[in-house]
Order: sequence, then structure tokens, then C-alpha cells
Amino acid sequence: MEWFNQPEIWIPSLLTLTALEIVLGIDNVIFISILASKLPKERQAKARQTGLMLALVTRIILLCSISWVMSLTKVLFTLPVLKADVTGKSLILLGGGLFLIGKSVMEIHEKLEGADGHATSNLKVVSFQSVIIQILLLDIVFSLDSVITAVGMANDLWVMVTAVIIALGVMLAFAGAISDFVNKHPTLKMLALSFLILIGVMLVGDSLGHHIPKGYIYFSMAFAFAVEMLNLKLRAKAKPVELHQPYR
Repeated sequence: MEWFNQPEIWIPSLLTLTALEIVLGIDNVIFISILASKLPKERQAKARQTGLMLALVTRIILLCSISWVMSLTKVLFTLPVLKADVTGKSLILLGGGLFLIGKSVMEIHEKLEGADGHATSNLKVVSFQSVIIQILLLDIVFSLDSVITAVGMANDLWVMVTAVIIALGVMLAFAGAISDFVNKHPTLKMLALSFLILIGVMLVGDSLGHHIPKGYIYFSMAFAFAVEMLNLKLRAKAKPVELHQPYR
């Protein structure tokens, strides 16, 4: 228990890593919320909770297999055309990025065109199991990136596990509010899907050795979100004026 008597060492690492895990988990929460919204209303909360619990379990399992996780960064072979080193991590990121891009594009197409080729607001109800499987696949991708980040920032396993548990607890607490807010505003949902495509492109770029700093992406997301919030406020302010227009 000597580590407990040295809070000046582990508290900064724990707080920093927890904050970073929350930031890295925002895109995961948004994707889970969008997938869960395709289920009947009464099952959406259960899908979100199950998805986040699976993310927690996946992260803890990967953290407890640190040696295996770090071996994924070893070069397996090199692509001469792209001059890119291929690792286990890059293969997983490539598959996850392509899946994220494809799924987000399909969601946008469905929102704009609908299943019959015409614009519609009707949702295609899918099975609970298929939603959970899709969430689990993305959990693995997002968890891998999160765990490698955690390993690079902290030396003690218990600090990493504690940070992940706290971060997932925060996300679990706010997942319902985030989901309701995104589903209530179609433009925000479209914005979220667009940024999920951007994240997918970032994952593909990373897998091919072209690193894109996450700070640029999260800043652009925050800026676009702030602009959209101003638009929502303006539209809400304009509605009462329209309602009180005299009939002509």
C-alpha cells in the first residue's frame, strides 16, 4: 500500500487519464446512441447500457493483457507501394475505420432517402442482437486506441483500470441525455454522423501510417457543435415570431 501514501504521484495521472478517456469515449457514446435509436423506444436505454458495459469489459480485458496489446504495435510486414508498416493494431484500425465510414454513410443515406428511395423519417427497426454486435465491433476498435493511450500515460495497471471505470461511469450517466438530445435534433444527428465518417477516415489514415492529430478533429467537432447550437437557438427564437404572424 505504499503507492497510496504518495498521492502526488498517482492522483495527477488518474485525473489526466480519466479526462482523456472521457474525451476519447465521446464518439463511442454518439455511435452507440445512433445505433440504439434504431430499436424500439423501450429497448434503447438497455442497448446503450449494454454497449457501454461491453466497452468497459473490453477495455479491462485489454488492459489486463497489456503485453499482447503492445505486441500489436510490432511490424508484421511493409506495404512497398504505400511505404507503410502494417501491424496488428493497424489492421484492426483499418477494419474499424472502414466499418465506421460505411455504417455512417448508410445511416446518412437512410435519413436522406429512406429505404424506398424517398425522403422519410421512418426508422427501420432492427434486432437487439444485431445492434449489440455492431456496438461490440466498434467497442473493440475504440477500446484498442484507448488502452494503448492509457498504457503510454500511466505505469500502474490499477490507475488505468480505475480511470477507465470512472470514465465509463460518467459516460453511462450522461448517455441517455446525449442520446435524447441528438435524436431530438435531426441536424445534430447528421452532424454527428458526418464526424463519425471523419473519425473513420482518421482511423484508416492511422492504419496506413498517416497520423492525424486528434486535437484538430476534436476542435473542429467542438467548433461545428457550437455553431449548430447557435443555429438551434436562432430557430427556436424564430418559431414564436412565426406563430404570432397575423393571418393574411
